[in-house]
Amino acid sequence: MIEHASRKLYGHLSFRAAASSSPLAYRSFSTSPAMLKNRIYPAAIRRESDLESLTLMSASTRIPLITLWTTNWCGICKTVSPLVRQLIEKERVGEEQGGVSYVEVEMDSPDMGGIGGLPMRYGINSIPTLLSFDRQEPQLETKVSKLDELKNKEFLRRWIEKEAARQGSGGSGGRFMGLFGR
Repeated sequence: MIEHASRKLYGHLSFRAAASSSPLAYRSFSTSPAMLKNRIYPAAIRRESDLESLTLMSASTRIPLITLWTTNWCGICKTVSPLVRQLIEKERVGEEQGGVSYVEVEMDSPDMGGIGGLPMRYGINSIPTLLSFDRQEPQLETKVSKLDELKNKEFLRRWIEKEAARQGSGGSGGRFMGLFGR
């Protein structure tokens, strides 16, 4: 059953409100923000332009981009990568804080400019290395390259949660390794 009500506003405007007992007539709204899902990019970055595109997309969505810098010949990378993927994809670590995106960067790709190119720009001096980008800025102060930390599931969980909580707030990084401001 539908009831109608009419009201006059300011003597010349009126509106009708309809009330219904039908459950289809109501919409539920939440004031809490929707939990964002983590995203894993399946193809590894092999060109500088691809990384720039992903960091730009990350900045526009305010979702930090976590990168794992690897090479094809790195045996330890093949241990670290599944662990990070499991935390982000299966255990959904970071979603409660707003979500993260994840991609691997192949440093030895012919289109990457070699070890002295893109890796040097972002201060990558060992492999594997985890580096987060927020607002297109590498978060150099929080990059992870120590093997004991890269293999420690609880350390990685806390690190991902911390990076996910940035959500476009930046800090702890900047271009040129923080030499010219943050």
